[in-house]
Amino acid sequence: MIFLRKRLLFWLIKAYLKRWGKTIVYFFVIGLVVFFALKFALGSFVAHFPFVEKETIGMVGPYTIDNLPEVIVQKISRGLTKIHKDGTFSPDIAEKWKIAQSGKAYALYLRKDIRFSDGTELSSEDINYDFSEVSVIRPNKSTIVFNLKDVYSPFLATLSSPIFKKGIVGLGDYKVKRIKLNGNFVEFIELYSEKFHKALIYELFYPTFSSLKTAFVLGEVSTIVGLPDIDYKNTTFKSFKNTNIVKKTNYDRLVTLFYNTKDKILSSKALREGLWYSMPDNFSQGERNPSPLPYFSYSYEEGVSFYKQDLKHANILIDKSNSASEVAKISLTIDALTKYEASAKQIAEIWKKLNIDVKIKVTDKVPSVFQIFLGEFNVPSDPDQYALWHSDQINNITHYSNLRIDKILEDGRKELDIEKRKIIYADFQKYMVVDPPASFLFFPYTYEVTRK
Repeated sequence: MIFLRKRLLFWLIKAYLKRWGKTIVYFFVIGLVVFFALKFALGSFVAHFPFVEKETIGMVGPYTIDNLPEVIVQKISRGLTKIHKDGTFSPDIAEKWKIAQSGKAYALYLRKDIRFSDGTELSSEDINYDFSEVSVIRPNKSTIVFNLKDVYSPFLATLSSPIFKKGIVGLGDYKVKRIKLNGNFVEFIELYSEKFHKALIYELFYPTFSSLKTAFVLGEVSTIVGLPDIDYKNTTFKSFKNTNIVKKTNYDRLVTLFYNTKDKILSSKALREGLWYSMPDNFSQGERNPSPLPYFSYSYEEGVSFYKQDLKHANILIDKSNSASEVAKISLTIDALTKYEASAKQIAEIWKKLNIDVKIKVTDKVPSVFQIFLGEFNVPSDPDQYALWHSDQINNITHYSNLRIDKILEDGRKELDIEKRKIIYADFQKYMVVDPPASFLFFPYTYEVTRK
């Protein structure tokens, strides 16, 4: 019986193939042709139109086109030179340079393979830095010469500023795809990179860190950056599911306690020195850096003895200052940026133990008048800090006047030899310790919170 069933099945298959075999083969061949044709077409399509990863990033503003965040600017374009973390520099868009023996003329030679994001080739005519007291000559499309009125050793560092054509067209991996303005202020800017197949949408209109955090919780943005903390209402972002938190150190800013040296009380050098001795050796809000120069700078002097906390010695200096002023008790007011209120409270608790009355005022900007200001300054890529501490500079908010420091700062920006500059800035650090206009505290920690 089983044998008969097998013969019947074989006969049916044979009959079926005889009747439909040609049709089956015909459609099988057509299927193979269609399959490979679609594979080729779709493969070509995917190669030209790859999946684009999108990320929406929220930041506290406001920003204009002329002062976009550095993280955005660096993605859009590059400069003639490149500054490294330690303050040294190397060629970038320029392949090399020559400096005249006088130190007042710089010739830079452009790379041949550089193009803007719109596809046009870079020419010396496209380099449009707006320097005062600098004349420019363009002998040919690949050479540009800067003639300075006087020797200025940080000049190569200034040439690291990114180059743009009209319309924010740069030389970086990303190009500006869209931008929306509200008056003069940027609401959002979208960048796109063909190289990385990635779109970055920066939302720049959030007025406070609180509103930025709320935007993340509501799903308006997928990432928030530059946060001074990860607290949210009565909890923290650590308790949020599907959330990634990255702690970073912002080495571009140095949190500093600025003393108004013209203030009746703080004009005392002994008092300022005593206050610096009272500073804690560690801050919860950042990485300690007791020098006006970054500890990783080529110009940082290891041998300089910066103050470490010594409350006994601080008390002696403060008492000395107090006796000289014939005041029963010292009273000080700290104007502190909102994000550094916690550090202001930490300092205030120490000073109270030293018999100092302390009042803290929270502010969102540099006050026009202050006794002590807990704020920050942008750390220059070059060790030159002439604009911050020279007695004739408007940005010298401490009203600091020290002829020795003035001379050091003047010499530092006229010396081209790096080894000699190291000696000059070692003296700068040493004498800033002897007569401190400020206490240099820390590089602030920042947090980046991303939805997974």
